[in-house]
Amino acid sequence: MKMLSTEVRTLLDKLYNLRGEDSIILTKMNKEREDAIETQERTKNEKEILIQQIENLTAEEKTLAEEGEKLTSVLSSINRDDFATVLDRLNIDFNPAVINEKVNKMLPDTIAKVVAENKKASEKLKNVENEMNNAITKVEELGIRKDEALSNQAKLNEYFDLALSGNINITRDEITSLLEKFDFTENEQREAAKILMFPEDALYEYDASFKSGDKASGKTITEVLAEAKKESEAKEDVAKAKTDLAENNDNIAAVKESAEKESVLEEIFDKVIEENTIADAEEPKTLEEQSTDNQSEKDKLYNVMKENGLDPEDYSAKAIEKLLTNYEPETLKNNVAELRSKNIDLKILRDNIEILYDSELSQKIAKLLELGKEARDISLMPNVLVKYDLKGLNNTINVLQISGLDPRKVPLMAY
Repeated sequence: MKMLSTEVRTLLDKLYNLRGEDSIILTKMNKEREDAIETQERTKNEKEILIQQIENLTAEEKTLAEEGEKLTSVLSSINRDDFATVLDRLNIDFNPAVINEKVNKMLPDTIAKVVAENKKASEKLKNVENEMNNAITKVEELGIRKDEALSNQAKLNEYFDLALSGNINITRDEITSLLEKFDFTENEQREAAKILMFPEDALYEYDASFKSGDKASGKTITEVLAEAKKESEAKEDVAKAKTDLAENNDNIAAVKESAEKESVLEEIFDKVIEENTIADAEEPKTLEEQSTDNQSEKDKLYNVMKENGLDPEDYSAKAIEKLLTNYEPETLKNNVAELRSKNIDLKILRDNIEILYDSELSQKIAKLLELGKEARDISLMPNVLVKYDLKGLNNTINVLQISGLDPRKVPLMAY
């Protein structure tokens, strides 16, 4: 009996995943549909609140104008001298002319602010309605795409059933045409067509193992990714251990060389004593001084955030403390500009503050866009930018490719 090669087994893992309910295509569509429905519900609630807010502001603008006109009219008709005795005796400070002047001066600005708030709410309502309509459209489109995906899946299962029953009567072009819809490469299409048109004993054994739940065969794509990631991490651990060992050996050599030079050793001791003496002479700061320093640093951070269009109030105290400990102003500025230039939603920063002080951010985004990912993909799954440094991201992509998977087709949630 001919054994399946690693490449063919990986291809069958991929094919059998697409045949089942946990198909990566169906899983991705279901996730996108859930997100779209969630957006639809959220924007629906936001729309109702905004409509009520606009109605209240419109009514308030009208009331202010009407009541202001009445008030100025009444005040203009009152002569304080007509009530001077009563007002002076009761020590009441009432001057209708002064009040009227204040009303005439302040009322226009107050009405203008209400009008501005109304305009802002109306613009926000328009954006919310667009977002809601896009979500509704996406839910409908995903329904159509899912029907098509299920139809393609059914046809793929039919081809396998025919092949495994020995009654395959379809052409090579029919098979490759179907697999092209699943974004298989030309080489994968040819290999899969050969497997289906000329099934061998190893294929029957693979199918039996898959159906019996033997995970030595028929792995799901999630398991393939998990194993690949585990292997990558193991390789990284080995590489790190080698690096640490090399650095340790270098340190030992350096210490030995220094120890052989008495003058150098004495100089080091003198320097250490001098630094310790200076440190002992410095008085520790009081709690009040430390608090003032911390507040000063926080104020500087807030200024930098505001200069770059970020509202500190949008972030939790924990996020601010984390940013305060790690950030560098220029990096923060560059990263905000990078996100804006790539049309990535800045809201991702609220739960992923690490992005603001990531010195490799632009390189990681460039790598993902180069793979064919879109700004929307990154906005929905921003944790991929936090989860990996640049080296880790490249390793993950390489592992996917080695496993026979196209990183462009694997959703970021599976990275």
